[in-house]
Amino acid sequence: MAQIKRIKVGVASCGLAAGAGEVLEALKRNAGEIPVVGVGCIGHCYTEPIVEVETDNGSVFYSSVKGTDDAAKDILALSENGRFTVPEKRAQKEALYVTRLAGRIVPCDIEEYKANGGFDALKKATAMKPSEVVDAIKQAGLRGRGGGGFPTGMKWSFLAAKQVPEKVLIMNADEGDPGAFMDRSMMESVPFQVLEGMLIGAYATGATKLFIYCRAEYPLAIKHLKIAIKAIQEAGLDKLPGREKALEIKIKEGAGAFVCGEETSMIASLEGKRGTPRFRPPFPTDSGWNGLPTAINNVETFANIAPLLNMGADKFAAIGSEKSKGTKIFALAGDLKFPGLTEVPMGVTLAEIVYDIGGAEPGSVKAVQTGGPSGGCIPADKFDVKVDYDSLKELGAIMGSGGLIVIGNNRCMVETARYFLSFTHRESCGKCTFCRVGTTRMYETLERITAGNGTEEDIAFLEDLGPKIRKGALCGLGQTAPNPALSTIRYFRNEYEAHVKNKVCPSLVCSTLVDLQLDQSKCVKCRLCIKNCPAATITNDFVIDNAKCLKCNSCLEMCPKKAIKRVPRGEGFNSNNK
Repeated sequence: MAQIKRIKVGVASCGLAAGAGEVLEALKRNAGEIPVVGVGCIGHCYTEPIVEVETDNGSVFYSSVKGTDDAAKDILALSENGRFTVPEKRAQKEALYVTRLAGRIVPCDIEEYKANGGFDALKKATAMKPSEVVDAIKQAGLRGRGGGGFPTGMKWSFLAAKQVPEKVLIMNADEGDPGAFMDRSMMESVPFQVLEGMLIGAYATGATKLFIYCRAEYPLAIKHLKIAIKAIQEAGLDKLPGREKALEIKIKEGAGAFVCGEETSMIASLEGKRGTPRFRPPFPTDSGWNGLPTAINNVETFANIAPLLNMGADKFAAIGSEKSKGTKIFALAGDLKFPGLTEVPMGVTLAEIVYDIGGAEPGSVKAVQTGGPSGGCIPADKFDVKVDYDSLKELGAIMGSGGLIVIGNNRCMVETARYFLSFTHRESCGKCTFCRVGTTRMYETLERITAGNGTEEDIAFLEDLGPKIRKGALCGLGQTAPNPALSTIRYFRNEYEAHVKNKVCPSLVCSTLVDLQLDQSKCVKCRLCIKNCPAATITNDFVIDNAKCLKCNSCLEMCPKKAIKRVPRGEGFNSNNK
């Protein structure tokens, strides 16, 4: 029998939410002398909590582990029950370069990070001239992973060219897209890797001040970053060759404003001002934080730096597509079997991500929303598109930071657009008219359509206003906000027309266009629907009063015989539907 060397439990935020803390404690109680440690996230959110058992014959993984002594004893006995392997199709498509150590090492143990190649890239970089490091990043073709895809090497060269005593490098950790958690996972799981990228960036550009702008909703990420920064300082790694002073490294906790993900808004917030964008030029590399030359990259961009230098620029450039090099981390969510994180080479198709990695059933998916709330909806018949910055843009979508939401056939695309516009119009800072007023008007129009009060003129209005907002808005939030509406009109116009012409929601999602219908032939009079109706709209005669019904689906979900269903408005009104 194989001998257990160490047991690792995934205790990133996703794991803790699923009960990994209790699993960790149960294993510690029962493991005796066997080391039990907490690690980060390995990306398989659908099967948390996950436990890895290191043996002298390789590793064994267990999924959906209970935090009980019995479950712990089963694992210690290397039981066959509950063992986990990565689905074969997923394993074939993934390329784990940036996430190689995520979920495999203790996040805040600097010695374990070093033992796995940590800071080798920093040593390699500091043995080169700063300009040579910048050239290597350029040669590799690394583009910023924050959404815009601006070449990282070019941005660093702009900052490096500034001959001033103080320069600033900022890590954008203000991950604001709903459903996106790539950056959080990297900070929680491999904080040293992220910081090593920043140290290399500081050396290459001459930056003297390093700021990490992280939303306060990420307490575990902030905790791990603080521990890692302290360890780096104690090891003297913040004192770069040729520098008299150590780097100044600070964390700024943001309040969660979506607009602060935009670089000039972030700079304003770091300065203690209201987070609103400003006109450019001057660009931050000319005048940024407190007037100093400033460059901003997001977490994933910095996480790419060490793997890039370790493998070499040429090998990095060989991964991905012609204009989008390397890999991309995506957060998969929505109507699919295997939600979580995945890292894939640039240039794979949407179909490969959705079906092979995400496990969605072919034919069950209507569209994919890429790029977060300001992204676009791509229909299933376009899933052969390559996932890179330029190809997605041609379809009216954007890469964004890496959020990818799978939209099933049971979803309403008009409601989807309304949902995303509700977010962007609410998060607008209000500084420019196009965004402040334009997104509000678009949201109001979508509200009207989903309520069954829309007209064909409303569709034309959205098509006319959207491009104007794109051209006139001051920052990226406003410029991309119309994307959900414009892309859904482009690819799902039939659903909009059904809402405005026929006053029907084809997907039976928009509540004001839906009735609930009770089929008396299936009803067994169990009264569960009556007991669970929050608005008391079901009579003792099992009649649903749709005029008062909230369309909350409580009765539908509780019915053991599936005798209640959603139907187009008018078909179930005030009727028992005998």
